[in-house]
Amino acid sequence: MKTVKIQGADGGVQVGKILCLGRNYAEHAKEMKSEVPTTPVVFLKPPSALLTNGEPIVRPAISHDMHHEVELIVLIGKNGKNVSAAKAREYVLGFGVGLDMTLRDVQAEAKKKGLPWSVAKGFDTSAPVSEIIPIGKFDGQNEMTIRCSVNGVVRQQTSTSKMIFSVEKIIEYVSGIFTLERGDVIFTGTPEGVGPVVPGDNIEAELAGFAKITHQVVAA
Repeated sequence: MKTVKIQGADGGVQVGKILCLGRNYAEHAKEMKSEVPTTPVVFLKPPSALLTNGEPIVRPAISHDMHHEVELIVLIGKNGKNVSAAKAREYVLGFGVGLDMTLRDVQAEAKKKGLPWSVAKGFDTSAPVSEIIPIGKFDGQNEMTIRCSVNGVVRQQTSTSKMIFSVEKIIEYVSGIFTLERGDVIFTGTPEGVGPVVPGDNIEAELAGFAKITHQVVAA
């Protein structure tokens, strides 16, 4: 089973569900020519999609248009159901940075036919994640900077304060639908600036001042 590493701790935490937010930044919704949502847009990745720092991101043969999407990730530290926003941080073990790799051509075809995005979003290596920084290191701060660079050029950078739905609101919403369990990972959505990567590209994603991952794209 896949695990994530906790900074300063031995071993890791086994990952359960990977819950992902779509269109959680207004400017990204606009660049995708989509409506800004009034309730969270949630989809799932399987734990087998997880990738740790330094491992290659493999573009499947079914796609020729894979995009990067940098995101703040949240690791759940204890089980919870119907968690209020006011108590949400009690369930957070820590934060990190991740990449929601997306087969944009496959996703576009699925959207056109009204089909699920599972293949476009859940393929092996589609969820690179950093080590998790314990929540205590953040001293209650809500505003963090996430950044994505490709071959040394910054493509995405924003403050998490621009999220439509905060971490607390996300946890409140998803825990009303799915029982949250220790080891669940939440991808909180990507800002504007998503774009294609091709085999040979090097991607760096960063939660500024806290965590960083670097991956090379390879063809299947």
